[in-house]
Amino acid sequence: MSEPPLGLLRWQFDLTWSLFEYHLERLEPADFLWEPATHCWSVRRGADGSWTPDWADTEPDPVPVPTIGWLTWHIGWWWTVTTDHLRKQPAPQRTDVRWPGAGEPAVAWLRHLRTEWRGLLDSLTDADLGGTAPFPWQGETGYTVTHTIGWVNAELMKNAAEIGQLRLLRASRTGPGRQTL
Repeated sequence: MSEPPLGLLRWQFDLTWSLFEYHLERLEPADFLWEPATHCWSVRRGADGSWTPDWADTEPDPVPVPTIGWLTWHIGWWWTVTTDHLRKQPAPQRTDVRWPGAGEPAVAWLRHLRTEWRGLLDSLTDADLGGTAPFPWQGETGYTVTHTIGWVNAELMKNAAEIGQLRLLRASRTGPGRQTL
């Protein structure tokens, strides 16, 4: 029995989210800004109290190790932009997507984005999947809504794995009887 394409994409998203939720439930506020290496990208509080992510328009070499805070901002940024693109709404600039802060604010933001995305998926039909989708392939053509949904699933799974690995690494290094970096 074959699954309709949209049903399979929804299932894949729900599976990916359930794996991510395992780590979201266990994150502590101190996990978000923990820097696992000297060469890190994080989010930093500005003079006005808002958080600004580290960024370079050209990816540095070597690539900095991201913190959980940076990764949660990154998810919020690409997911907000992708959702707006698929809704055919103007998408915010990267600098306009604000990280809400460590702990529950970041987790609640991601869960809200998940709810919005799942609602968007539920509003689509299989016929919508062949429509063109410009994001995240800026300037490239031939990509469809199916490609975008598949990309979201893959990007979320990658970011969830990175967050999970950082959470586990921090716990192993800073837990009882462990040494810190």
